[in-house]
Amino acid sequence: MLHRPFLLLIVHSRTGGSQAMADSFHEGARCETVIQVETRQAAACGPQDLGRAAALVFAGPENLGTLSGPMKDLLDRCYYPLLDRMQGRRYAHLVCAGSDGEGAARQLARILGGWRMVPMAPPLIVRTGAQTPEAIEAPKVIGAADRVRCFELGHALASGLALGVY
Repeated sequence: MLHRPFLLLIVHSRTGGSQAMADSFHEGARCETVIQVETRQAAACGPQDLGRAAALVFAGPENLGTLSGPMKDLLDRCYYPLLDRMQGRRYAHLVCAGSDGEGAARQLARILGGWRMVPMAPPLIVRTGAQTPEAIEAPKVIGAADRVRCFELGHALASGLALGVY
C-alpha cells in the first residue's frame, strides 16, 4: 500500500469561529485526494498524533494576546517528548481574534521554532471585532470571504504536501 502524507489539523474553539475556519481549511485540503487529512480537538491530541503527521495546522482563538489554554496545554504536553523529532516538518496557523491575533501567532512561531519546524505560510488571522465581554463570549460567524481564504490555504498547503514541496 502506498504511503499517503498525513496532514493533522488541530483545533480549539469555544465560540465557533476557529472551528468554522478549520472546517473551511479542511474542505480545501480534502480536494487533494493523495493525502490524508484529519481534524482533531487539541485536548484529544498527544505526542503520538503530532509525531506521525507530515504537517500540522493549528486553528484556535487568541485569548488575552496569546494562544488559548487548551492549545498551549497540548504544546506543553508534547514539547519534550517530540523535541528531537519535529525538525523540518511544516506547519500553518489559523487564528480567530477579536482585534489583533499577532500575539498568538508569535507565541506559536516561537514554540514551534524550538522544534525547528518551518511555516508553510504566514499565519491566517481573522479579526472578528469582538471587544465587549458579551461580544467576546458570543458565537462567532466567519464571513464568506474569510472562509474562502481558509479553504484556499487548505487546498494550497495540501497540494504542496502532495507534490512533495513540503
